[in-house]
Amino acid sequence: MNPFDDSHAQAVIDNAILSDQETLPRTDLEALQLHRLREVVARIQNVPFYRDAFRQSGVTPDQIKSLDDIRRLPFTTKANLREHYPLGFLAVPRDQVVRYHGSTGTTGRPTFVAYTRNDLNVWTELCSRFLVAGGLRPEHTAQVSFGYGMFTGAFGLHQGLENVGAAVVPASAGNTPRQLLLMQDLQVQVLICTPSYACNLAEVANAGDIDMDRFPLRFAHLGGEPWTEDMRRHIERDLRIFAFNNYGLSEIIGPGVSGECAYRVGMHFQEDHFLIECLDSNSLEPVPEGEPGELVITCLSKEAMPLLRYRTRDIATVTSAPCPCGRTTHRMSRVIGRSDDMLIIKGVNVFPSQVEEALLRVEGTAPHYLIEVDRPHIMDEVIVHVEIRPEDFSSEMRQMQRLRDRIDREIQSVTGIRMEVKLVEPQTLERFGGKAKRVIDRRREKGLI
Repeated sequence: MNPFDDSHAQAVIDNAILSDQETLPRTDLEALQLHRLREVVARIQNVPFYRDAFRQSGVTPDQIKSLDDIRRLPFTTKANLREHYPLGFLAVPRDQVVRYHGSTGTTGRPTFVAYTRNDLNVWTELCSRFLVAGGLRPEHTAQVSFGYGMFTGAFGLHQGLENVGAAVVPASAGNTPRQLLLMQDLQVQVLICTPSYACNLAEVANAGDIDMDRFPLRFAHLGGEPWTEDMRRHIERDLRIFAFNNYGLSEIIGPGVSGECAYRVGMHFQEDHFLIECLDSNSLEPVPEGEPGELVITCLSKEAMPLLRYRTRDIATVTSAPCPCGRTTHRMSRVIGRSDDMLIIKGVNVFPSQVEEALLRVEGTAPHYLIEVDRPHIMDEVIVHVEIRPEDFSSEMRQMQRLRDRIDREIQSVTGIRMEVKLVEPQTLERFGGKAKRVIDRRREKGLI
């Protein structure tokens, strides 16, 4: 048990602030969703992709009689957005757009998203909700260690923080020693960044003999990449904080689709603005509640670029079970992985997060790893490069072999397959200020998959 859980959680629970929208009775919430669904279907008739899809299917807005009719609407994918590059999904005149964001565009063309003034106001409110649910108060100072730019993370959280009344330190990403100095000198209580960068901050603080017990930092809101419960415990232990998970994606709005409350039993969807489906990635049929499936999201209130049934490729579970916090919205688990990031190795489906889960179960490993997949001959081969913590690194061969064997067994237990484990010295693997790159699949580079 994390020694910070009880006091930090109770403080958040005792000061809980819930908006009326988060506690709507389900019948009222679903009536609002249906009203907004019919409105958005009517509004996007001028978007060529949807106009053509509706013409082919014969579906009209007045035929949307219940939320179940969502299944009659077309899916939208990132490939569709790229095919209509740059702004083919824009549903309002250009003069109503006040901001553009977009994907990083590391492969192929980026995908752009647009916001009206009202879209920004809604986005700000949604970020404020999960920040407050996770302990943020007006008297706090928060440091945003996401990169500012086309990526939605920094701006969305920045807006939400200021809306609550907190002071913001727009540190951006990188220059980790300076980040720690800002935290200390400005008495920062709340950290905003990716989980992998939180690990990097903890590592640099430890290497610099910084006593985190004397730091004012108490909370963190981490997102932008999948992470495991074991990594959360690692971050909380090393930074002496209470860490919250949140979820969002640029194509939908950015961060703000869902976020945790103090009980941390799943991330509450903002269902007054999004309609959520959890589907089998192959059949595109709903999965039973509690079973992993691909999240498919429909924007209910977005003006500039609302998307219908957007296939996120993110795999998670969804529950309707009541939450002790009093919110009536459905909740999602942390993202287990992405359907397009899933590795098929020797016929077995493996998510990088499963390897991370296995590694963090083994005392002595750092939360820095790289999975290298290749097919030099007939069979797939996987090498997992695992970084060792400085205090556990040893020149004694027998000791390192025992550690490697423990990692090997744990990976096989979690994933079901054997992978070659290579231990590397501390500070060997690349660090990332934003999303961490965990996989190199040389089979794809060779055109074998």
